[in-house]
Amino acid sequence: MSAVSNRTRSAPMPGWLKNWLMIAPLLLLLVGFLVYPVGKLLSLSFVDAEGFSLAAYKQLFASDLYLRVLWITLKISLITTLLSVALAYPVAYLISTASPRMKGRLIFLVLLSFWTSFLVRAFAWVVILGRNGVVNQFLLSIGVIDRPANLIYSLGAVLVGMVHAMLPLAVMTMLAVMENIDRNLPRAASTLGARPGAAFWTIYFPLSMPGVAAAAIMVFVTAIGFFIVPALLGSRFETMITQLIIDQVQQTLNWGLAGAISVLLLVVVLIVFILYDRVFGFATLTGESPAGTTNRDTAARRAGAKILTMVGDASDGLIGLFPGSGKSTDAGKTPWPLTVFVWTILVLISVPAFLMVPISFSQAGLNWPPSGFTTEWYAQMWNTPVWTQALWRSLTVALGTGILSMLIGVPAAFLLARANIRGKAALLAFVLSPIVAPRIIIAVGLFYVFAELNLVGTSLGLIIGHTVVCVPYVVMTMVAVLRNYDTRLDLAAQSLGASPAKSLYYVTFPILAAGMFSAFLFAFATSFDELTIALFSSGGLSATLPKQFWDEVTLQVSPVIAAVSTCLLVFISVLIFTADRMRQRSLAR
Repeated sequence: MSAVSNRTRSAPMPGWLKNWLMIAPLLLLLVGFLVYPVGKLLSLSFVDAEGFSLAAYKQLFASDLYLRVLWITLKISLITTLLSVALAYPVAYLISTASPRMKGRLIFLVLLSFWTSFLVRAFAWVVILGRNGVVNQFLLSIGVIDRPANLIYSLGAVLVGMVHAMLPLAVMTMLAVMENIDRNLPRAASTLGARPGAAFWTIYFPLSMPGVAAAAIMVFVTAIGFFIVPALLGSRFETMITQLIIDQVQQTLNWGLAGAISVLLLVVVLIVFILYDRVFGFATLTGESPAGTTNRDTAARRAGAKILTMVGDASDGLIGLFPGSGKSTDAGKTPWPLTVFVWTILVLISVPAFLMVPISFSQAGLNWPPSGFTTEWYAQMWNTPVWTQALWRSLTVALGTGILSMLIGVPAAFLLARANIRGKAALLAFVLSPIVAPRIIIAVGLFYVFAELNLVGTSLGLIIGHTVVCVPYVVMTMVAVLRNYDTRLDLAAQSLGASPAKSLYYVTFPILAAGMFSAFLFAFATSFDELTIALFSSGGLSATLPKQFWDEVTLQVSPVIAAVSTCLLVFISVLIFTADRMRQRSLAR
């Protein structure tokens, strides 16, 4: 009887039940706090006090205002995407081919800008481009102009700020694919007589296209729902559709029209993602190569190959104009024009954040150049309760979000990376749906539901909302990490008598520690800098740090903002340094 009971207790869990337990928490989270809130918001556009109604859509299309704003939004998003991807590609390429030591330095600069608050970077451009800013003062000092130019509140200023904000995202997205490209392929082409330009454009560039496509879609979707930069650097002619949704909810309380505008925005985004999925597939967002080609696109690929061949020949002709620049990275040297270009880009994306440091100690406040030395702004920051309370609220919410995102996202990533289940592509698409839906739609929907659940102004509500938008990044990061993990190590441990749980605890997790910590930091930093959800759900007396920063920038511009920006820069630098140290220790094992 005892032996029978032991066999019963040791019976393995059915595979379907194990898979369900791994993915169920994430599915329940997304259904309860993504599908339902967004569906609720969208449904409000079809009802009024009397029941079903299309009055909101009649108001939406009664004038061309909303369509013009949508066109402005698409125009700014498309230009931002094209510029960000074009500028980020050489940076990602150089990082992927650099030596380990140089790669660490380059990634540090990219991550520093990537994780530095959007608000800090956007406000830095206000200081740089303002009438008393860095650019105007420099042009006046060298005599190019005799009075300050109007550089801010224009399309050019918005594009500069948008590209600066999105470029690090494009670099990191492309880098995930480029680091997995076999370097022997371009080298083999060179040994067969191909010149550097031809080898790059006909061999390497097509292999990097999944990364380019993933970067483009990530930048576009982020940009289309962005409102920070246009609100701070743009005029009424650069109004984004996200700003209209915020106004309808916060100013006029017109939920029906807000829902109708959200439907319009969501339809545009879904069309873009459907086209992306048909061409590349959602799996490329995790760094995976696209599925095999079909006969339908053979002609198009042949035409593309001819174009790339011509571009390669033109590149080789251009390379010949620069003495010594024709040596490829495979030969051990990086072309100096590429190095100069990349370092210029990295300096430009880093300078705005570092610019706030001297200003934070200046007696002249936010004017340039700094003059005198004072710590008054730091004293005001630490002695003002709203700033300290906002800081602790952000740290608490970010820590809770990081832990919850890992608890929910890591098991789901293991399932998506290792299990052979039906409908994996559809499941992955659903897991990544918080990235597909513009952040503003999620934020407004959550605000409506949180108001019903009395979660507005609570840390729990913010943690839930932030986890919804952070957990896809944890899944993407962990799937990419698990794809490079050798599962034979687990099998070897189990063959020596270790149970699956022990092999997971003693073998798998220690090896994946650096990747898991990076995923946690991704969720932590994303939550710490999240403004859109906090703008609606944090409540007036319990603001997070980004919400308090936003209120200060939009209501009263104070030099204390420079002190807060400097503290955030130091904090992010410590996070990146810690993550890099853990990665190096993991590689040394």
